[in-house]
Order: sequence, then C-alpha cells, then structure tokens
Amino acid sequence: MTRVLALFSGSLASRTAARLVANHPAVDAVSLIHFRSPFSSDPDDLRELVRAEWMGTPYRTQSLKREYRRFIDPAGGFSLRSACVNCRSLQLARAGRYMQRIKADYLVTGDRVGGHGVEREDLAELTARAGLEGRVLRPLCHSASRKPRDLADWASLEASRTVSLEESAVSMLGSTLGLDPRDSLSARNRCRLTVPGFGERAANLFQEEGFTLNGLRLLDFALYYKIDRDTKVVIALSEEEKHELQTLFLPQDVRVYHSTPHGPMALVRADWASKTDPEKRGVIELAARITATHVSSSRVTAVPIYFRFESDDETLLVNALPFSSCDEIDALGEVPATAAVVRQTVQA
Repeated sequence: MTRVLALFSGSLASRTAARLVANHPAVDAVSLIHFRSPFSSDPDDLRELVRAEWMGTPYRTQSLKREYRRFIDPAGGFSLRSACVNCRSLQLARAGRYMQRIKADYLVTGDRVGGHGVEREDLAELTARAGLEGRVLRPLCHSASRKPRDLADWASLEASRTVSLEESAVSMLGSTLGLDPRDSLSARNRCRLTVPGFGERAANLFQEEGFTLNGLRLLDFALYYKIDRDTKVVIALSEEEKHELQTLFLPQDVRVYHSTPHGPMALVRADWASKTDPEKRGVIELAARITATHVSSSRVTAVPIYFRFESDDETLLVNALPFSSCDEIDALGEVPATAAVVRQTVQA
C-alpha cells in the first residue's frame, strides 16, 4: 500500500500537485498537512475548501509560531529567496516527522523551480537536508503532459523544468483535474513576506530584543512609522483598520486620536522607562503631528488631537500642526527636539 502526504497551503499549486499524485494508479491513500505561521493569512473557509475538494481525506494543521523567527536573518537584511528557503526547510523537516508517524511513503509539494528565486539546486539541497531523498514528489517541476509510470520519477529533479511552470499552465492543469482554478490562497495573497516592504519591516523588527507576535502584527498596517530604534507610531484610517488596531493596544501604549468619530487613530509604542519626561513629550507630540497630517488637508492650521496612556484615565489634548507632506514624515530619522504643538490638559 502506497501512502502519500501532501503539503497543502490551499494555493492552486498545492491543490493541483496533490490531485495529480492522488490520481496516480500507484497511490492508495492521501493525507494533507497544512502549516500555519504568523506570516500567513489563512481564511476561515480553508477547511471548507478541503471538505469540498478532499471529502473524507485526513487533514491536519500544525503551527510554526515558535519557529517563524528562523525565516529571516536580521543581520543580513531581508531576502525573499532566503526566507522561502528557510520556510521550505522547516516545513520539510516537520512534514518528514509526520510522515514517520503515519507511515507515508512520499511527500507531495507544489514547488515550482524558480519560484521566488528558489532554484533546482536549492530544492535538491533542502530535500537532502531533510533526509527525504527520492521521497519528495514535485509534479509541477515537470512537464504537465508527463505522466510517470513510477512515482519516484516525480521525485527526480534532474529532468525537471529549468523555469517555473507558468501560473496560466497551473490554472489550466487544475481545471482539467476538476479543480476550481481561482487561486485566492496563492503565496502572494497568503504570505505577508511577499508584500513589498513587509520583509524589510520584519527584518528590522527582528533586530529588537524581546519582540512579540503583537509587534509583528503591527507591521500589517500601511501607515507604520518607526521613528527610532524603540519608538513606533502606527496609524489606522478605516473603520476596519481601527477595529484591528484596537485589539493590539498594550497597557504601556499611548492612544492618539482625532476628536471626530471617523478620524484616524494611532498607537504609539516606545521604551518609555528609558526616556526622560521631555523625551516622552517629544514622542507624543510627534505622534500627534503625524496623526494630524492624516486628518487635515490644510498644512497651516493646528488640529486638536487627544491622547492618553492605555493604563491611565487622564486624557490630554494637543493642538498639532500637520507636516507639510507625508514624505516629510517618512524622512524622519529621529524624534525632533521640539514639536510645533501646544499641550493642554483635558478632563477625562
């Protein structure tokens, strides 16, 4: 009896690769395994997809939340290729252990040569490192018309395609296998590290001591300003963003917001214990100016901005003068010594 385990992200590539192998006459049983990480966005209907396309198939999920820090080397800066290699390495190692548990003979992946810069040599090295030589089937690395008599032919990278199978070809192949060709869970839609700029933010965050998953989630916001090594200002504009940001406030954070119900809201996080009172005021006043910049189109009129520490009941007000442009905010390298604001106390 030949049993295979398929890495299942929900992407069309993973679904197509798994179905190709499942349809091979030599395969008797298929199991699916899905890995979650803080970098992945997995919709609630993923299990519904499995039920619809793989009814009765064993499906298991595992979390990589403890190992995700291995994806990025903060000392070397961010590289999507390196992150993909590290992620694949971890998944192969974890899947290899699970294969032993369920006595699977082969592991199926939707890998494509050249995807995110991962080449044939990288895939071969990862397979060897996991101790799975000859047991990892990568059907999308081969011609779509090639139907091997022996499953192990799909494990050979010597005869693999030298370039990534085009997405259109994967879509066509998936359709011929009876799969919905829509690919809402492709890597670029699911993995945050494929979003331009996110990997660089994450690498910068990884340089901090004691960062948490909470801090990692702040990187999702488009308006994320790191003022200095320990000070961040995160702005939420839409109601959806504000609802999400609301769940991330810690007791030591400062909430900054405009007086109107639909105005922007900011979370300010800093190492307050290391700052003097003037430095604390400078940070908050700077955050107020940034928030004001996203309130008013006028750059010459002060905007009333409220703020308070989450652990404190007292609310304060500053009349903050907006920056001349958002580009001026992006250019900030450190907290200015002075800020163009007038500080007033407001009764909570």
